[in-house]
Amino acid sequence: MHHYKTILFATDLSDEAKTIAKKAVALRDNNIQKPATLHIIHVIEPLDFAYGGDIPMDFSDIQGNIQRQTEKKLAAFSAKLAIKPEHQYIITGRPEVEVHKQAEVIKADLIVIGSHGRHGLSLLLGSTVNGVLHGASCDVLAVRVGEKNT
Repeated sequence: MHHYKTILFATDLSDEAKTIAKKAVALRDNNIQKPATLHIIHVIEPLDFAYGGDIPMDFSDIQGNIQRQTEKKLAAFSAKLAIKPEHQYIITGRPEVEVHKQAEVIKADLIVIGSHGRHGLSLLLGSTVNGVLHGASCDVLAVRVGEKNT
């Protein structure tokens, strides 16, 4: 089995994140003599992306609240996985773009991300996982989660 040195775990902090985290931690701990370094990233999409400027509103207060809640949630989740605070990233932007950027910055040799196992049109129309898979400069492990995950 390949021994990765630097793993970036991209999470949406959903209930299914624990399932994906187990895989990332197992890969981190795969080499007993020299475990990989595990980093975690959560990307917050800006609210004005979602509404495309159609709504004349200042989203900064809401965005600030989302940021603070995410910081608490990511810190608690990361603590359970023994991921150091300096290896935790919350970035605002487009998930696939920011995951690629962070993977390059930390020189990741593996990105671990969850996949809902969508098929057909919903897959073709561009999920975050699809965006991360295409254009990644390292290996990507898409962990299937969701309804049929038993």
